[in-house]
Amino acid sequence: MTGAFSRDRRRLLTAGGAVLGAAATTQLWRPTTARAAETPLPGEVFTLGVASGDPLPDAVVIWTRLAPDPLGGGGMPDRAVPVEWEVAEDARFRRPVRRGVTQALPAYGHSVHVDVRGLRPDRAYWYRFRASGRLSPVGRTRTAPHPHSRGGSLRVALASCQNWQNGYFTPYADMLGQDPDLVLFVGDYIYESAPSATAVRRHEGGGEPYTLVEYRNRYAQYRTDPHLAAMHAAAPWVVTFDDHEVDNDFAGEVPQDPAKQSHDAFVARLTAAYQAYYEHMPVRATAVPDGPHIQMYRRLDFGRLVRLNVLDTRQFRSDQATGRAGAEDPSMTMLGAAQKEWLLDGLHHSPARWNLIASQIMMAETDLQVGEGKLWYYDAWDGYQAERNALMGEFASVRNPVVLTGDRHLSMVSDLRRDFAEPDSDVVGAEFVGTSISSGGDQDQAAFHAEWDPRMPDNPHWKFIDAHRGYHLFDIGRDGIDATVRAPGTVLRPDAASSTLARLRVEAGKPGVRLV
Repeated sequence: MTGAFSRDRRRLLTAGGAVLGAAATTQLWRPTTARAAETPLPGEVFTLGVASGDPLPDAVVIWTRLAPDPLGGGGMPDRAVPVEWEVAEDARFRRPVRRGVTQALPAYGHSVHVDVRGLRPDRAYWYRFRASGRLSPVGRTRTAPHPHSRGGSLRVALASCQNWQNGYFTPYADMLGQDPDLVLFVGDYIYESAPSATAVRRHEGGGEPYTLVEYRNRYAQYRTDPHLAAMHAAAPWVVTFDDHEVDNDFAGEVPQDPAKQSHDAFVARLTAAYQAYYEHMPVRATAVPDGPHIQMYRRLDFGRLVRLNVLDTRQFRSDQATGRAGAEDPSMTMLGAAQKEWLLDGLHHSPARWNLIASQIMMAETDLQVGEGKLWYYDAWDGYQAERNALMGEFASVRNPVVLTGDRHLSMVSDLRRDFAEPDSDVVGAEFVGTSISSGGDQDQAAFHAEWDPRMPDNPHWKFIDAHRGYHLFDIGRDGIDATVRAPGTVLRPDAASSTLARLRVEAGKPGVRLV
């Protein structure tokens, strides 16, 4: 995550390209002293690829799931299966550093989450798995810098909202070429919508997922996308969920449509959705669900350069308001008391130069009403006015706060103001709402700007808006953050080339963001 690493990493990409994201040959495997018992399994078991995530200075999680029949429940026998794993300092595994055997359990969909410890900080590593004589693709990951490291840089890709039915995951092909140190995914990894006969790519199944097997099949379908699989294999991910991993616009244990889903039925759906989410994400055992609850908010440090606070804006929120009076109710909460205290403590006691907040939901105001009056999105932070405004007040005493967001299927880059009701109030931070990977499909740009440009005078904190699909890329250094908005020409083809739509800059010690 330093400049020197970036040069070395690009050199190694060429040398290791033959094995990155493809099955390694048997001669490269150096077996453990006590090899895991060979258990014949039906067909290819590593259909869902490999992934890594949540890097620490001395550890990283590596992931896979055995699934010879990925869209049919997995196709594994109802028994534990031993899986060997290996981590090395080179792409051909000539310098192995850690290896072991773990059990892929049917209770967790035969997924594997290995929390590899004893690694060195700020280092690239390669990893792979073996089960029943078969080898997985090879993945590459990286540990975080030493806790006291003050220099270097960090390249982060921000992604969200990938709807299988709306288009191909084309932006990941470009992201792979940009070689980020870390991918931050802030929600809507899958969509729970039923299959559509007119979709670009049709969802599996016969309707929305409700059971564990149905959610497993939906995740497995998404994991088979080659661009997504390649990006998972190329860099560690930090993930959190929004609503579509469960049910559109749900809040806590309240579904979108309480008249159609009883409380008990929705709790069962939450339980299934959270377990399937854990089974398919490279997260630690702290995220093993407890029935209809999962621990997702957490904090990761990257030396003294970046502190990343990952929020959960779904489990603890009050049910959405239906009008302005409800949105201004001081009892409305997005975070819940415990998470809010955790966030503020982490921000005010941070040793980092930059304090990033991963929020699934947009924090800056969106006033949809042209002219007098206000019209808000109540599912976003606008529906939780008192808590949002109090948080903006806290940001005034936090070093370099920057919010990274998804959900909106558009790029919206804003200054964060202490009081959005007062356009001249102090700027206390910046927010980047990343666009979607594919959700919404290719939009009519002229129609978008005809609708949204007239709202700009009522939202003077907006610095850039756009409705192309894609992702945001951040190069974070001590002096500033250089942000790039990248977009493919279309998501109707998996091979479309991408280009830069905008460049923006956040200066250290100067709240706010500007177009370059």
